[in-house]
Amino acid sequence: MFKTINDFIVRIDELVWGPPLIVLILAVGIYLTVRLGGLQIRHLPKALKFMVRNEEGGTGEVSSFGALCTALSATIGTGNIVGVATAVCAGGPGALFWMWLAALFGMATKYAEGVLAVKYRVVKEDGHVLGGPFYYIERGMGRHWKWLAKIFAFFGVGVGLFGIGTFTQVNGITSAVRNFFDPQAVHTITLFGREYSWAVVIAGLVITVCAALVIIGGIKRIASVTQVVVPFMAVTYIIFCIILLVLNAKAIPGAIVQIVEGAFNPAAVTGGIVGTMIVAMQKGVARGIFSNEAGLGSAPIAAAAAQTKEPVRQGLVSMTGTFIDTIVICTMTGLSIVLTGAWNVSGLEGVEVTTHAFAQGLPFAPNVASFILMLCLVFFAFTTILGWDYYSERCLEYLSGGRQKLVIGYRWVYIFAILIGPYMTVEAVWNIADVFNGLMAFPNLIAIIALSGIVAKETKSYFSKRDA
Repeated sequence: MFKTINDFIVRIDELVWGPPLIVLILAVGIYLTVRLGGLQIRHLPKALKFMVRNEEGGTGEVSSFGALCTALSATIGTGNIVGVATAVCAGGPGALFWMWLAALFGMATKYAEGVLAVKYRVVKEDGHVLGGPFYYIERGMGRHWKWLAKIFAFFGVGVGLFGIGTFTQVNGITSAVRNFFDPQAVHTITLFGREYSWAVVIAGLVITVCAALVIIGGIKRIASVTQVVVPFMAVTYIIFCIILLVLNAKAIPGAIVQIVEGAFNPAAVTGGIVGTMIVAMQKGVARGIFSNEAGLGSAPIAAAAAQTKEPVRQGLVSMTGTFIDTIVICTMTGLSIVLTGAWNVSGLEGVEVTTHAFAQGLPFAPNVASFILMLCLVFFAFTTILGWDYYSERCLEYLSGGRQKLVIGYRWVYIFAILIGPYMTVEAVWNIADVFNGLMAFPNLIAIIALSGIVAKETKSYFSKRDA
């Protein structure tokens, strides 16, 4: 019976994350790019400048940079290391090209989400801010659309509690720690009728305590931690990728040729082993969307808390998240995998592919390369836990009408989910989380399309004032 239920959930997951959602997210990005005149390209330098220069006199709970780091904490995760490897292995090097394309159009979507999040947010008397798709649906489209906002918020709570924020992340952390410190599971303890490595138990407890210390402090503590951890983890990973790319610089032109050729004619690069151009496109676009979350509606929840009085300014800051996540970090992972040939080594999958690329391309012993990657995975997954706690808390706050006692109680439930995450092996739980994540996108995309005129009007007004 369980197998039947699990198969059913897998089918639902495949339907939700199938071509319709991918095409819809991509189409919205293309539509906004055209309507806004390629804003994400023309104003990227300005956006990067705003990213590190906080606005003075703005209303909000955290700085613009803090809001961006909170959003990045949820988007920069294991997908940047494991997901890219999976996409390139399944779709060939060409998948990376379609990932770039998804990010390019996704930046326009992320911009629109940031603009709407700040424009329609609610700032309470005590300075507490609540905003995101649920509010720009209700306040922008009208109260008769509140049911759509509630649906989004319900899915948001489900994503945070049932997997993306808890089970899958802490499970990924403990697995990475066990694979490095106790790969043969020599040192074990029996819990819940099963044997677990001590590395898993200790890592799980440490992560739970660290997460609890941050989560209990609310958005301000989450933002203060992510402002330190996110730049640190991103810069650390980027530095090692740059070292790899510099040491193998001669192979970069060939890798780029493979990526471009593989995007339109995979057989020319792979010998036909990974399928057609459609497969490369599907894997690349899907992984790009899943990695940077453009269109899913999660990032605007963090953007709404930014200390700003200009929706457009925060929209520009928000879109840099997609640029950093996909154009920078995913590209470096992908290039490392392609130029070392790790994607074409039989028997490797997921994180093993990236580990092999690091071991081949870096001038360190294989154990050192594995340790570096393990450390990056731990930090990436830990910050995703923090980011999704904030997202799901805000969704619950909206659903419950602002009942803070319920939100505080939810924090402890969330922490408990982190605690039991290392021992969860039910695949159905992870698939349910994927389904919720995908379903979040539909209400959000409907709102973005309906309110695209407002985004265009705000954009025109802002730049007209700056030019004047």
